[in-house]
Amino acid sequence: MTSKNDAQTVFVIDDDTDVRDSLQWLLESVGLKVQTYENALAFFEGFDTGSSGCIVMDVRMPGLSGINAQKKLSEYNIDLPVIMISAHGNVDMAVTALTQGAVTFIEKPFDDQVLIDHVHDALEKDRARFVQRLSQSRIRERYDSLTRRERQVLELIVKGLSNQEAADELGINRKTVEGHRANMTAKMKVDSFAELVQVAIALGLVKGVAKP
Repeated sequence: MTSKNDAQTVFVIDDDTDVRDSLQWLLESVGLKVQTYENALAFFEGFDTGSSGCIVMDVRMPGLSGINAQKKLSEYNIDLPVIMISAHGNVDMAVTALTQGAVTFIEKPFDDQVLIDHVHDALEKDRARFVQRLSQSRIRERYDSLTRRERQVLELIVKGLSNQEAADELGINRKTVEGHRANMTAKMKVDSFAELVQVAIALGLVKGVAKP
């Protein structure tokens, strides 16, 4: 039977061979796919853009530390949840990791089930991010299919203008606006004004609407 985690990978980055092997065995024992790296640079070089999953990374490593590697993730277009682990953790280090976006900071030695639970939570966050990115991508594709005039009508309507007010703003007649609005609604695949507003917000066209 196929696991829902088959498409996701847990990327373990730790300079300690025993820790890497131990984490790999633990995570694979609960059906997770694992790839291990001895340092962050090896991970960056081996990472397949578009991969999904999460990162379990040691804070203290020779060369590029976990904290500094975390800062560089965006440079490599890596947007995965990060779980930081450390045998020498301190409050400042934990705060830095969490402020930079780590989902949690775990001190060694840790309970196996605690780590597994955090990894599952991180994978769930990754799935949610993927769905959101996919949704936004589809919305953008639909918006790009609109004509210039349909985009103008969309932006005016979601800002609260009536069909007549939009027509006056654009210097065209109301029937023409109604036609553009019908075409635009069909292309955007929305069934109500509320859905149209949500689409406009997702596209960054408006921050709020004055009236329905």
